[in-house]
Amino acid sequence: MQVAQSELNATPGLGALTRVFGRIGLLSFGGPAAQIALMHRELVEEHRWLSDAQYLRALSFCMMLPGPEAMQLATYVGWRLRGTLGGLIAGLLFVLPGACVVLALSAIYAVYGKLPVVEALFTGVKATVVVIVLQALIRLSGKAMKGRAHLTTALLSFVSIFVLNLPFPLIIALAAAYGFWSSYGTAADVPPQGRPRTLRTVMIWAAIWLLPVAALLLWGPDPLPQIAVFFSKLAVVTFGGAYAVLAYMTQAAVSDHGWLTTAQMMDGLGLAETTPGPLILVTQFVGFIAAFSGGWGMALAGALVTLWVTFTPCFLWIFAGAPYIDRLAAQPRLSGALAFVTAAVVGVIANLSLWFAIHVLFGDVGQLSAGPVTLIWPVWSSLQTPVVVLTLCAAAMLLWRRLSLLPVLAIMAVLGAASGMIAN
Repeated sequence: MQVAQSELNATPGLGALTRVFGRIGLLSFGGPAAQIALMHRELVEEHRWLSDAQYLRALSFCMMLPGPEAMQLATYVGWRLRGTLGGLIAGLLFVLPGACVVLALSAIYAVYGKLPVVEALFTGVKATVVVIVLQALIRLSGKAMKGRAHLTTALLSFVSIFVLNLPFPLIIALAAAYGFWSSYGTAADVPPQGRPRTLRTVMIWAAIWLLPVAALLLWGPDPLPQIAVFFSKLAVVTFGGAYAVLAYMTQAAVSDHGWLTTAQMMDGLGLAETTPGPLILVTQFVGFIAAFSGGWGMALAGALVTLWVTFTPCFLWIFAGAPYIDRLAAQPRLSGALAFVTAAVVGVIANLSLWFAIHVLFGDVGQLSAGPVTLIWPVWSSLQTPVVVLTLCAAAMLLWRRLSLLPVLAIMAVLGAASGMIAN
């Protein structure tokens, strides 16, 4: 369903904004593809607070920033609707539910190790997410594909990242460059939205981000200064989300700092995948485990420091750049660049969708590397029949019966736990 500018509802109050983003934060399972779909359904289709064009422009902008794009998209929408306070509410509510769950699971993991009960509980949730992601891909591709050139860009983007393993920023930069070069027209006179005070905004949020880091460097006990500096650097280079930097983060955390083992790192990613919120919350798990040898208080401090330096920069990027999104879109060449970035983003989401589906439905995944080509494929003998059945159940409820997401997730969590008990 397309939503135009003329069909938008009135600007919501802070209470309505808080309720909706609280719900989004609790239901944001499955990584960026599912989260982008969930927000589109809530913000564009159901509440009609944004048009399709506004949503896609904002998504393209957030895709070009370092950090979790879905969280930044939520922050932008909150800012657009209710200013800086709205952006803070939306961004924090997107992160906090998942952060609380990851913190609790990290504490349990630190004592007991792997969590088979939790893994079984979230098997049904992940099966549901496969269906949600497929819906997202279909809806977003229908809205972003405006011609053969956009379709070709999306296909090239998918092949570049899934087969050639090209860096995400390079794919986006090439799409933007082609869109800029191939677009013509007369610029519309659109002033920046709101009253931008860019330098002031940058200085305030840079201070909020970096002053605590400086304090830890001067007075903080080990390993808090190292955690603060490392994840501050990571916040600047995390183009493409958690998966894009997972190898670098694993090497640094395991080999360079010795904070945890590779197996623990993979367990942490599994916890982040099966909880609400952005996948980059895996950094919170790393911070907790890295500081756990100093006791529970130090572990909690490690987790909080990691959260701070991971997500505070996101508010800096959005609050500094958000007032200019519509103005950029009014420039034909910049608008063309954004349109082709949006098409490339569809290819990136297709890559995330396929990656996620393969890893949910199959127990083992093979990989082949030959020069620049890297392919993953499912090991068909490892097909997990119970997960396939759960996915079909989720598809029946969401696509056929069209039930709302919250009861479907609850039902699927119970079915996942039951399948785990039967298997054991």
